[in-house]
Amino acid sequence: MPKWKVFAKLSPDFYILCRTDHGKPRFAPLAVHRFRLIAPPNLPKAQRFTRQYQSYEEIGSVPDRLRWCRLHLGLLQREVAERVGVTTPFYIDLETGACEYTPAAVMDRLAELYGVPVTDLLDGYNRFLYEGQARQILALRQRAGLSRAAFARKTGISESSLRAWETGTKNISKKCWERYFREQT
Repeated sequence: MPKWKVFAKLSPDFYILCRTDHGKPRFAPLAVHRFRLIAPPNLPKAQRFTRQYQSYEEIGSVPDRLRWCRLHLGLLQREVAERVGVTTPFYIDLETGACEYTPAAVMDRLAELYGVPVTDLLDGYNRFLYEGQARQILALRQRAGLSRAAFARKTGISESSLRAWETGTKNISKKCWERYFREQT
């Protein structure tokens, strides 16, 4: 197949190309478009952040781990949100630490997208929920050898709240987890 050659240069950005097919000349226009690269204003800050750590495992906070993983894949927050099936504001809340509770299914999809173990993306509270609060609270109470009523009295928790946590019908709040179970888990 014959190659295109420049027949005429009409301007620095516009050319007429020519080639011969079976003895017949063919012409085609070529317009060269130039676009100015517009870097997002946060690009230098993001580059410094990702260069600061060799691995996400060096980062202590879960929001920063999420951010590091996203930036290393070259994704925008909006793109991550679309891929894991959440709203962009919700994902932004995850990256800024504004979210107290993160649904297990969302964290599973994020871990899969980022190629990391899901437990690496969970803080202590969310790991407690992810690994089964009901089972852990029940096991703690049984290790203490206490009935539900006795355990509730000893810890100052209402028996109905304890029952709801042990049956998994209600998630324990982060504040209650920190107060009663952080040290035991």
